[in-house]
Amino acid sequence: MDEDTRYEAVRSRDGRFDGAFFFAVRTTGIYCRPSCPAVTPKRHNVRFFRTAAAAQGSGFRACRRCRPDAVPGSAEWNARADVVGRAMRLIGDGIVDREGVGGLADRLGYSARQVQRQLTAELGAGPVALARAQRAHTARTLLQTTELPITEIAFASGFASVRQFNDTVRTVYATTPSALREAAPGGRGARRGSPAAGIPLRLAHRGPYQAGPVFDLLEREAVPGVEEVTGAPGTRTYRRTLRLPYGHAVVAVEERTGAAAGGARPGGWLDARLRLTDPRDLTTAVQRLRRLFDLDADPYAVDERLAEDPRLAPLVAARPGLRSPGAADPAEAAVRALAGTAGAERLVQRYGKALDAPAGSLTHLFPEAAVLAEAEPDGSLGALAAALADGTVRLDPGADRDDAEAALRALPGVEPAVVAAIRVRALGDPDVAAPGLDIPDDWRPWRSYAVRHLLVEGELRN
Repeated sequence: MDEDTRYEAVRSRDGRFDGAFFFAVRTTGIYCRPSCPAVTPKRHNVRFFRTAAAAQGSGFRACRRCRPDAVPGSAEWNARADVVGRAMRLIGDGIVDREGVGGLADRLGYSARQVQRQLTAELGAGPVALARAQRAHTARTLLQTTELPITEIAFASGFASVRQFNDTVRTVYATTPSALREAAPGGRGARRGSPAAGIPLRLAHRGPYQAGPVFDLLEREAVPGVEEVTGAPGTRTYRRTLRLPYGHAVVAVEERTGAAAGGARPGGWLDARLRLTDPRDLTTAVQRLRRLFDLDADPYAVDERLAEDPRLAPLVAARPGLRSPGAADPAEAAVRALAGTAGAERLVQRYGKALDAPAGSLTHLFPEAAVLAEAEPDGSLGALAAALADGTVRLDPGADRDDAEAALRALPGVEPAVVAAIRVRALGDPDVAAPGLDIPDDWRPWRSYAVRHLLVEGELRN
């Protein structure tokens, strides 16, 4: 999009572009999402940015009315397979906070200077600035949804010191952490999550969202002890355990249907609650849930392309905004793709790590690849587990998808259909054609979504 087209999107308050770019107003020093309901600024006063971090780096603070830091992530980063797309997925997963820029560069196979140069040239911000913007959003979430002491929130958000935390909050939000907490919806008396009850969240998405088929799939695949889906269709709750870098979590996501899930409106959200053993895992847990539920997708781009095909057009019209679910734990998704649901249940009961305090029917974490490689070293499962454990197969958010597929195909007993399933779910690839199916190239770059339409319609078998 050129700047004139972006300005037209701002003038029409087009929510389809929330997260795709941000605009800032020179006269106010504020940056916003395109759908901000405030009075449209004059064209000569507007600047455009690819990321919130770039706007913050240019001295603009976040709008308190439209909360641009809470928009869905750009769909571009999940679709792109180049170094910038891979870097953005890794930064979203919290790699910079945990391993620094050097760790990010090592995972990408580039020098730190090359990564800095490429991100700055394309996005207007380097990895440190991008991670800082993410930390600020995490801090606001914890301030406004939990009763954690502010000092604990500073370190849980990834800041190295309380002073750095205070300075960043003042820069990004033009207020103090205490005032930001008081400004939470509901004010001083707002109900906030306790460590036992969990952190309440709204996981935003753009455009319509077909929650029913996503929850149908999760219910069909649920592995007892690790996952459960309860309630009647339309009001279901998906719950699962999740292993995270600093601890683990029990997460719950509510199904929202019809207008509540977006309908024809520019966007909506899924209600979620996270019960973390370590609040430092908040950012990572949120990003993994977003990948599982495919919340950063651009349904407008997907539906527009697929609706051009006569076979798919009625399916798109019937289910606008159909998503292609990913995975909350890529290694787990790979093992499950190979072992199946029944096999995964057996592995959980034998080798899964039991929770110190079971959460209802949720009793275990899915077993780690290293544990499986030692416990069952033979056959295709042992080969896959060993490859995941030693890094021969990389499925993290920054993994090169083609390299991962080549490594998977080299393993004994891993069929092409399993490789395709891993590429769709564990790697979040939007453009995978399952082997043996007549999938035309005209459906590129959204063949994973086309296959989902055919599966939901019953034209293909899972």
